[in-house]
Amino acid sequence: MKKMVSVFITAMLLTIPVTSVFAQTNHDPVKEKAKVLASKIVSGYGASGIQYAIRDHGSLVLSDSAGVSDKANKQPITQNTMFGIGSVSKMYVTAAAMMLADSKKIELDKPLTTYIKEFKMADERYKKITPRMLMNHSSGLYGSHYGNGTMFDDKDTSNHDELLEKLKSEHLKANPGEFSVYCNDGFQLLELLVERVSGLSYSRFLETHVSKPLQLTSTKTPLDSFDRNRLAKIYNPAVDQALPVENVNVLGTGGLYSTAEELSKFGEVLIGNRTDILSEKSVKAMQSHEYRNGVWVPEENNTINYGLGWDAVRLAPFDDYGITALSKGGDTQSYHAVLISLPEHDIAIAVLSSGGTSIHNTAFASNVLLEYAKAKGIIKEILPEKTFQPPVKVDMPSDMQAYSGLYGSVGKSANLEIKNGEIDLPALLGEVIPAQKYVYTGSGQFKNNDGNVTLSFDQAKNGKTYLKLNTYLNFPGVGQFVIVTYDFQKLDPNPLDQTTKTVWEHRNGKNYYAVDEKITSVRYINQAGVTIKISVDTGHGYASGTKIVSENKTVNAAAIPVITGRDVFDLNFYQKNHQEYLSTHGQAYIREDAIQPFSQGNSEIRSIPSDGKTVWYKIDKKSANRVLTVKAPASGGFAVYDAKGTVVNFSKVSGMHTVVLPEGGMIVFGGNAGDVFKIDLKNN
Repeated sequence: MKKMVSVFITAMLLTIPVTSVFAQTNHDPVKEKAKVLASKIVSGYGASGIQYAIRDHGSLVLSDSAGVSDKANKQPITQNTMFGIGSVSKMYVTAAAMMLADSKKIELDKPLTTYIKEFKMADERYKKITPRMLMNHSSGLYGSHYGNGTMFDDKDTSNHDELLEKLKSEHLKANPGEFSVYCNDGFQLLELLVERVSGLSYSRFLETHVSKPLQLTSTKTPLDSFDRNRLAKIYNPAVDQALPVENVNVLGTGGLYSTAEELSKFGEVLIGNRTDILSEKSVKAMQSHEYRNGVWVPEENNTINYGLGWDAVRLAPFDDYGITALSKGGDTQSYHAVLISLPEHDIAIAVLSSGGTSIHNTAFASNVLLEYAKAKGIIKEILPEKTFQPPVKVDMPSDMQAYSGLYGSVGKSANLEIKNGEIDLPALLGEVIPAQKYVYTGSGQFKNNDGNVTLSFDQAKNGKTYLKLNTYLNFPGVGQFVIVTYDFQKLDPNPLDQTTKTVWEHRNGKNYYAVDEKITSVRYINQAGVTIKISVDTGHGYASGTKIVSENKTVNAAAIPVITGRDVFDLNFYQKNHQEYLSTHGQAYIREDAIQPFSQGNSEIRSIPSDGKTVWYKIDKKSANRVLTVKAPASGGFAVYDAKGTVVNFSKVSGMHTVVLPEGGMIVFGGNAGDVFKIDLKNN
């Protein structure tokens, strides 16, 4: 669902293990290694609690945890504690669609329009999209519609209900089937397909065809009725208390809750041990090497090599041992999960956490599985982690200079210049790899000073030139994570006339604020979640990585496979009531220049307009450092941010309606159309 790598949050320095369960021999090395790694994730990588389970030939051989479910009362994680599983939910909707294929109700390679008649786009190529392409991320869809998808204590289904309508005006970034790049919307469409063909709501389908036959009592969607107190509490470093329940209402993409034990039990279906639920043919199809199709060159040891639903069907480092490993990771705003299966050995591990990231959970799961494989005699020894030396610079062939030029990625562009065998690059891989210098080391490769990041330039089958990234990320005390992907695509200059340049120069550096995101949205926990800042390069004709085509429009410029090219967008600017708005990702944003100071207007009553849009204000000097008290209806709420964009008070989280207004900050009110807020503003 959200970006695969998130910023690490403040760690909780408390570890409370619960009883381990061994159905067979007590493998002490496995148990102890899992405990040490789990403790490290809690103490050093931002997780408040972690839960894990291993299943071998259908039997539960390890079930344990670390950390707490609730920091306030130090309530430990138990085997019954539930977590959001994020994008691991994609395995369920993929399996659901494969069940329909088993019963001959759908065919994977027929057009999606066969099953969703109202699916249309402003790009004739949409007619070629098939269910298979949704499962292997090769549909060509832009990526994700996040709007009103993840909410606090709100079961709003508008994201699900409005997706088809929003897609009608959108285009594709590539020919269907050309290449695979992570795509959330594809699994939203799979959810709709399951509903259209089965005649059941998606929640009901899962209950009927998955949970009941597997006797799963803790695998639920936000639309189901269950005891929310069983969910592990979630936290944010900017907020002192636990956050409300997080509902990911995009169910097929990332909306399920479960436990490690039940997720590993569902893994039995994906291994092929429950042919009463999913046929062996469908299981094998899901494990097919879909990543070999398209422009991506997949020979490298990697963490991403798509099957159907699976992120990886040959997960590193298991390839080094001659073991086939399947993997699917998932992240919501607060929960993180991974499921790894070794189908040839009938073993699966599930790891769930509140806080941390799925990358940490994957490193944990891989290391514990290798220890288990060693204990069982599947492997003789565990290979040491890769180590690296500083690079040795060599003379660079002159033809490498041709790779200098303008490059683009999602949301950004950069002019990359190779000088004397060296290249300075901005942050890579979602800013996990910091900006730094790389030197030429021969064979068309550049390396960073630590030697763990290797770059090269790849001319792919689609005729485009990409900056290729091969990196090993080390998490001390937890493990190593390898990823090979494209990160930038070379772009052609796009000359602009002077009039167009002038218009776009006035937008450079401007912030635009979301006006149709519900006030219950998780995105309000940080101002950056509801803000878009425009970066313009008029010299080359690009804005925030997109190609400028007119005074008020850009189109996506990058077609990057694997991961980095996910969630691309166009920018469309328009005027309403003499104010500029931005439309992108199916949502509307208002320009900062149109936002009034909070001290202006009626100081006693503020209301939500008839169109239901949220209302933003700047906290100017006249209102700064004064005490604001708001009387809001139950449907309404507000959030206050300081000048750095950090939340000071979010009423839907804190329950507090009084706050001191910080100078230079922002305040936003949201609710139903016509909601009235009574304002009291006093000197501090």
